[in-house]
Amino acid sequence: MKNYRILIGIIIAIAVVVIGTSDPAKNLYKATNLISNGIKVDEKKEDDKDIEVKDILVCIDPGHQEKGDSNSEPVAPGSYVKKARVSSGATGVATKKPEYILNLEASKVLKNILESKGYKVIMTRESHDVNISNSERAIFANNNKADMVVRIHADSLNNPSKTGASILIPAKESKYTTDIYEDSKVCANFIENKMKEAGIEVNGVFERNDLTGFNWSQVPVVLVEMGFLSNYNEDQMMSNPEYQNKLMKSISDGLEEYFTNK
Repeated sequence: MKNYRILIGIIIAIAVVVIGTSDPAKNLYKATNLISNGIKVDEKKEDDKDIEVKDILVCIDPGHQEKGDSNSEPVAPGSYVKKARVSSGATGVATKKPEYILNLEASKVLKNILESKGYKVIMTRESHDVNISNSERAIFANNNKADMVVRIHADSLNNPSKTGASILIPAKESKYTTDIYEDSKVCANFIENKMKEAGIEVNGVFERNDLTGFNWSQVPVVLVEMGFLSNYNEDQMMSNPEYQNKLMKSISDGLEEYFTNK
């Protein structure tokens, strides 16, 4: 009997030590075989990145509009230099499609891609029959505190052999855009890299100090010239839904890279 009591005492002592140093919840999961089936204690229900993406606002500016407005406006706040408020843009040599139509088509594709990733998106226009000047487009983005503005355009030259996309950014040395230059440049470089990875011809990233939409902007901005409407093949490519999606996806991927590394 004495030996039996000693044995019981030893068992109780061991049990106390085990219980005091173990994780009851973990033991329960082990007992029910839940850990081996992949269920983790304190697993996050929502990815931190998803939460951050929901707080990012991208403003898309589909360049031009159906009817141009030749009335002038200052090229920058307080500037005596003036330019036309807005033009209707160029026209494709092959498709005969006006640039303002192409720009909105592509912008809607970009909007859908960004929204599918969880970004908030606003657009300066969603129809052609508007009259919104270049400074007003910039002010719209400023007032909404956009994290990045993407202006969508298409190029045109008298030289029909010229091809390739170009990315324009505000000038570093301009007194109007010094504060937004760095972020604009970083984003443009990411977009350029993603375009090249997608096999899209890119002529490079270029600074401009004469664009009203840049000089009035208080938030980072990039302008993507998708290609040349003056080139017969590239004009057709830019109206091709598959190429549009490829091009806009590369812009979206560049934006995502920018926001991820910011």
